[in-house]
Amino acid sequence: MNKYLALSQEVKDGIAKGVPIVALESTIISHGMPYPQNVKMAREVEQIIRENGAVPATIAIVDGKIKIGLSDDELEMFGSSKGIAKVSRRDLAEIVASKRLGATTVATTMIAAELAGIKFFVTGGLGGVHRGWEHNLDISADLDEFAQTNVAVVCAGAKSILDLPATLEYLETKGVPVIGYKTKNLPAFFCRDSGLPLPISSDDLQHIADTIKTKWELGLKGGVVVANPIPEEYALDPKYIDNIIANAVQEAEEKGVVGKNITPFLLGKIVEMTGGKSLEANIHLVKNNAKVGAQLAVSYFS
Repeated sequence: MNKYLALSQEVKDGIAKGVPIVALESTIISHGMPYPQNVKMAREVEQIIRENGAVPATIAIVDGKIKIGLSDDELEMFGSSKGIAKVSRRDLAEIVASKRLGATTVATTMIAAELAGIKFFVTGGLGGVHRGWEHNLDISADLDEFAQTNVAVVCAGAKSILDLPATLEYLETKGVPVIGYKTKNLPAFFCRDSGLPLPISSDDLQHIADTIKTKWELGLKGGVVVANPIPEEYALDPKYIDNIIANAVQEAEEKGVVGKNITPFLLGKIVEMTGGKSLEANIHLVKNNAKVGAQLAVSYFS
């Protein structure tokens, strides 16, 4: 596997010292936010992880290698360059083999993290079952990845653009624990509460860490979703954002946007329609997840 993995010096040093490593995806940089806010966010999120006792490892595909930890120049490149491939499980082998630049989604970041022995991963929101799935069966590969890859993912629930009840049902079918941190209901990305109750919740990160450890020690294969609501002061009003999302989804349908292009299209339209409010919310929820994710990793290994 060393043929395909390249660890940054910071990650190597962290492993040698026994410091927990926390993975970060790169699609949020290249496809999820505009430049230069995306690069600023990436640097700040990495620093938050360091300040909370862990080592950040932003993951991406560069020159035929799965890079576990990016340099500052590489963060800049992924944030400012056009034409970077969005890489999910289906695409990973081809992008590595062709030595193209690739930004990892939640699914691919989980795969890479497990290959590198990393158990915790911080992101914004999960992919899931898209609205209108009854007609086109558009379901993110993120969900199936949770059924087979042993990585715990701290997120602000699933993205608000999705069919949240169907997403939660799919995770239940796959046997994936969704644990609410300081919430009894599934967070909805930009909003703190979707109204959908979760079977497991806890206000104690050590209890969540012990639950994750017990799952894997019992041989129960697959990941864990740790759902961490956006801080209240940055949350958007549900009625306000739902109306904007509905309009963005309608425009996507009219333009025939499908597949892996739909999420970046919708997020971009929502930023435009909210006058940047959704971007600000997105940045703050990722930062909050980074803090909680680092603290959870430290609790797990303590």
